[in-house]
Amino acid sequence: MAVQRARVDAVPPRHRAPASEAPLPSALRIGMSRVIPELKMFYRRPEQVALTFSMPAVICVLLGSIFTAKLPNSDTSTGAVIAASMLAYGILSTSFINLGISIAADRDTGGLRRLRGTPTTATSYFVGKIVLVAVVSLAEAVILLTVGVVIFHLHLPSDPGQWFTLAWVFVLGTTSCSLLGIFISNYASNAVSAAVITNGPSVALQFVSGTYVPLVVLPAWMLTIGSIFPIKWMAQGFRSVLLPPEMVVFEPAGSWEHWRIFLVLAAWTVGGLIGCLAVFRWSDRT
Repeated sequence: MAVQRARVDAVPPRHRAPASEAPLPSALRIGMSRVIPELKMFYRRPEQVALTFSMPAVICVLLGSIFTAKLPNSDTSTGAVIAASMLAYGILSTSFINLGISIAADRDTGGLRRLRGTPTTATSYFVGKIVLVAVVSLAEAVILLTVGVVIFHLHLPSDPGQWFTLAWVFVLGTTSCSLLGIFISNYASNAVSAAVITNGPSVALQFVSGTYVPLVVLPAWMLTIGSIFPIKWMAQGFRSVLLPPEMVVFEPAGSWEHWRIFLVLAAWTVGGLIGCLAVFRWSDRT
């Protein structure tokens, strides 16, 4: 018995190997993992879905039906120009307006505060929201393009270069407007106040940016104001691929200015990201 006890005492104590801590996923991976939940939350609000997808199309049909005259020395109607430009409003609606309202509502109800207790960072949160907006905006674009082609006889891009232009204008426009929506949500205390501070400027921007009326009828001071914001350049980029090439003479600069469209949208994207990271708060206190 003593010998067995001695053998037991001679055995060195076993120590459990320290568990290696797995590194946290990247911000991009966390953000992409949030896309499906974000889409589910969006489509579970039928009134929001109906308004988001129907409003731009209804406004497009109404304005296009009112402005039916053809532009001078062309076979293109004013309604067709509005229909091509309306894609920019569709993106603004799904990104800037929807994000501004929904994020303010989530902050007010404590949803963002609970999310902060997870590995989600501000950057990954932005990624998830922007991809959500991209999916919804793509569906919105399909609806508006269908309305434009069927009712106003728009022509889809006919070569890869035009499709590429349509794609990068869409991506940069969606990203910049999404970041602006996230940014503006920080200055709203709830969804009601967010609706005011997003819809008000949006309506004004539609007029000065040439989406509700052609740019050729706007005074110079409106053109100057509109050229500061991304929606004017988004609309111009969409017109460049959906309207006949000869329609370029009705642009204020007499050209499509693709290089300037890229620079302005890229600048708003970078500036929007910096602004969001600087002012974003998970709750009313932090």
